[in-house]
Amino acid sequence: MEERGFVRTPGARIVVGAGGHAKVVIAALEAMGSPADVVLDDNRARWGSALLGVPVVGGSELLAAWDAPRVVIAIGSNARRKRIAEAYPHASWITVVHPSAIVHRSVKLGEGAMVIWRAVIEPDAVIGAHAIVNSGAIVCHDSTVGAYAHVSVTSVMAGNAHVGEGVFLGMNASVIGGVTVGAWSTVGAGASVVRDVPPRSVAVGVPARVIRSLAE
Repeated sequence: MEERGFVRTPGARIVVGAGGHAKVVIAALEAMGSPADVVLDDNRARWGSALLGVPVVGGSELLAAWDAPRVVIAIGSNARRKRIAEAYPHASWITVVHPSAIVHRSVKLGEGAMVIWRAVIEPDAVIGAHAIVNSGAIVCHDSTVGAYAHVSVTSVMAGNAHVGEGVFLGMNASVIGGVTVGAWSTVGAGASVVRDVPPRSVAVGVPARVIRSLAE
């Protein structure tokens, strides 16, 4: 099917999002030997451009009629990743694991999850659907990362630590073993979480303390 100057190839590898995180995902797909075919982005100003040589051909609504698309949602916003994933249930979600990452064979990776450059995921950890474990992050044994969560660059989760759905764990933050960060909470960069954080909270500092709640 031809539209907007391109052909919708069945089974194409599609990256949704044309920002900075999309560059990281495109590079990871290249390293995996499965390069992206096209990029979709809802910002019309980006249509007709290219991201690392991959054409940006239109908005995410094109997924609705695409035949057997293989898709990764390369958007940093946890909430936006969830909205897009739920809007297009017919898509086949690509799980991205950069070849430089260390992921033990016992790890469970959800569909659409992204494990980026030199991340380490230890035995029996669970990474939820469309979650991001970013460059240099460490998820230790028996830990869980909820769906749509983002474990940022060089952050560390000790053994049996847990972050819920949609959690944003800031750059170089840490969560000690046995501690849980509740769903859709944000942990600031460099924070050290030593006690449970309630859902929809913002926690910062060393040790981390909750400074406010987030609206539903």
